[in-house]
Amino acid sequence: MDSAILKEWFDRVDSARTGNITAPQLKSALAVGNLDLPLSVVQQMIRMYDFDKNGTMSFEEFVALNQFLLKIQQAFSDLERNRGFLLHDEVYEALVKLGFLLDSPAFYTACESFDQKKNGMFQLDAFISLCIFVQSARNLFNSFDTNKQGRVTLDLNQFIYCTANCRI
Repeated sequence: MDSAILKEWFDRVDSARTGNITAPQLKSALAVGNLDLPLSVVQQMIRMYDFDKNGTMSFEEFVALNQFLLKIQQAFSDLERNRGFLLHDEVYEALVKLGFLLDSPAFYTACESFDQKKNGMFQLDAFISLCIFVQSARNLFNSFDTNKQGRVTLDLNQFIYCTANCRI
């Protein structure tokens, strides 16, 4: 999306002209675009891209989030076949396209958590929520996997930190 259009959109959401938007403002703005995401997912989005750690989203942070969301939407639309949803095997394929390689137990456990209707059909908002969770978990894992070995060892304090930061 064009930077000028994004800036115009961001400025409309930032009604107080603070240069930052909050999670409730972002949630409302996404809802206008037919993305009805839980506030917890929107808060996770902000945490993922809150580079200055001020709890809100600047325009630059918003641009980074938008790029990630566009990739998710593209992966979704490549596979949804005008049905408006993905089935489990298509969700897996879309995740692989996005660079997420999960084994079956991890994949099905994550799917179970984000399949709100428990019908195996992921609409775009559920798929986005799943991707935000997986990316957040990956970011947190990578912060502990300093040797890039794909394995981490955590003490109790680190585990508590992880579980507190991966809430959705």
